[in-house]
Amino acid sequence: MSDLKVRIADAVKDAMRAKAAERLGTLRFLQAAIKQREVDERKDLTDAEVTAIIEKQIKQRRESISAFEQAGRVETAAQETAELAILKEFLPQGATDAEIATAIDAALAEVAAQGVTGAPAMGKVMAILKQALAGRAEMSALSAQVKAKLS
Repeated sequence: MSDLKVRIADAVKDAMRAKAAERLGTLRFLQAAIKQREVDERKDLTDAEVTAIIEKQIKQRRESISAFEQAGRVETAAQETAELAILKEFLPQGATDAEIATAIDAALAEVAAQGVTGAPAMGKVMAILKQALAGRAEMSALSAQVKAKLS
C-alpha cells in the first residue's frame, strides 16, 4: 500500500475519532475514488497515481466553487472551499517560483532540442512539466507561463 493511501486512511480514522463529519465525508469520498480506480485497473495505485486523483478532485472543487459563486450560492461554495483545503493537505509541498521557472526553461530547452516549435511544442512541454511538477504546481498557471514564453 502506498504511503499516501496510508496517510489518507489514518486521517479517516482520526476524523472518525474526532467526530468531524465534514472532514470524514470528504476523506471517504477521496478513498472511494481511489478504490474505484484500483478496481477499474485491477492494481494497487502508486503515490503518483493517488496524487493524480487528488489533483482531479481539487480541480473539480475549484470549478464547483466558481459555479456556485456565480450562482450566488455562498454556503455551498464555502463547503466546497473547506473540502478543497482538506484535499490540499495530501498534496506534496508546492514548488517555489524558482523551481517552476527552472522546470519550464528545462522543458523548453528539451523540446527545442527535439526540433519541435509552435503549437506542438506546447503539448510536449506541458507533458514534461506534468511529470516534473505533479501535485506541486497548478497546471493551468504553468500553461499560461509556458504560453507566454512560447509567444
